[in-house]
Amino acid sequence: MTPTEKTMTIHHAGAQRYVTRNAGGQQLIIDMTPEHPLGVGPMDAVFGALAACTMSDIVNILEKRRTPATRYRVELTGKRDGDASPPRYYHYLMRHYVSGPGITQQDVEKAAHLSHEKYCTVGASLNAEVDFEVIIEPE
Repeated sequence: MTPTEKTMTIHHAGAQRYVTRNAGGQQLIIDMTPEHPLGVGPMDAVFGALAACTMSDIVNILEKRRTPATRYRVELTGKRDGDASPPRYYHYLMRHYVSGPGITQQDVEKAAHLSHEKYCTVGASLNAEVDFEVIIEPE
């Protein structure tokens, strides 16, 4: 295994708002304020990341087969265990709606399987046991 690292910096922006910035300077606002949120909630960000990761894989696979998607959307539903603490998601249902010249349902199913089993790093990370290390330092 060749380890690689990714770094993000997250700043508290007041109330329950957080601004995340990656090493390239791109940002995402995570906002848990109940009124007038400026960004998405944490689990919405995870949902979006999971769907985008899978969709990216499928788009690339279809393009390599010379059957590019002309329209593509995903609807993602998650089931959460309300009795657990914290109430984690234990099931995801991802519905793919894909169209384009020459694209068959079988092509999309095969591409989705490859994404889930081999390529999507977000899905693999959600399925993995992850070690957490916490270091507290003064600001």
